Amino acid sequence: MADRPRVSAVVVNYNARDHLLDCIRSLRADGIDEIVLVDNASTDGSVEAVHRIDPDVVIVPTGGNLGFGSAANRGLAVARGRYVTVLNPDAVVEGGTIKALAEALDADPGLGAVAPRVDNPDGTLYPSVRAFPSMGDAVGHAFLGFVAPRNRFSRRYRMLDWDHAHASDVDWASGTCLMLRADALGEDARFDESYFMYVEDVDLCWRLRQAGWRVGYEPAARVVHTVGASSELAPYRMIAAHHRSLLRFSARTAQGRRRALLPLVAAGLAVRTVLAWLQRASRGRPHAAP
Repeated sequence: MADRPRVSAVVVNYNARDHLLDCIRSLRADGIDEIVLVDNASTDGSVEAVHRIDPDVVIVPTGGNLGFGSAANRGLAVARGRYVTVLNPDAVVEGGTIKALAEALDADPGLGAVAPRVDNPDGTLYPSVRAFPSMGDAVGHAFLGFVAPRNRFSRRYRMLDWDHAHASDVDWASGTCLMLRADALGEDARFDESYFMYVEDVDLCWRLRQAGWRVGYEPAARVVHTVGASSELAPYRMIAAHHRSLLRFSARTAQGRRRALLPLVAAGLAVRTVLAWLQRASRGRPHAAP
């Protein structure tokens, strides 16, 4: 189509109005012409507030809380850009981010997706690009991460010793902000809707790589992310959802003899769910991210 935008943005929102408004403003300031807001039946006036500040935003109501992947798919079905940036509502893009991500895709036709550097609000790095862990690293990170977050297993999985100043291919990147090549997705949006929340980004990157695409990291692009703006509205439910998603991904990707270990993986994740609930209750803050 002649008027097809180069880049569209899809923002999935659930009761994150104030963060959402900052996100929308930052996208406009960075040159995005088409913004699609997919709203999961927010009750905090999110949709009305966005319409007041930016009536050109395309609003897609879902009628209920569908979770991230299902809602993102509805936005991807509407977005018209050659490249589509999927974002959380609590992400603010810095100037030049969209241009840097789009230029990375322009320069490398083998990239199916590319992600920016993600920082916490205090300016520290959030480990948003990670490795597909070995079984040993997965177990070590899952349990030692509670008491020693910078243990060697977690460091390898979260790539804490990796040089985040240089562009490179990565195994997977967080859906906090991820620019996707529309041609890599095919005609239908491709997040797996069986994941309610969490791991749908890992799964998407894994399937892109299985299909022969690569996933890139571009540090010239930068996003500031306030972790948990929506998930902290129902933290214990989100902890359970996170661990169910981890089990689903394990079942999808385990091959050969590793499939025999799935009952142990399920038992370990059940134990970890309880530990994460206890940690959340005792500390009053989000659980350690798997």
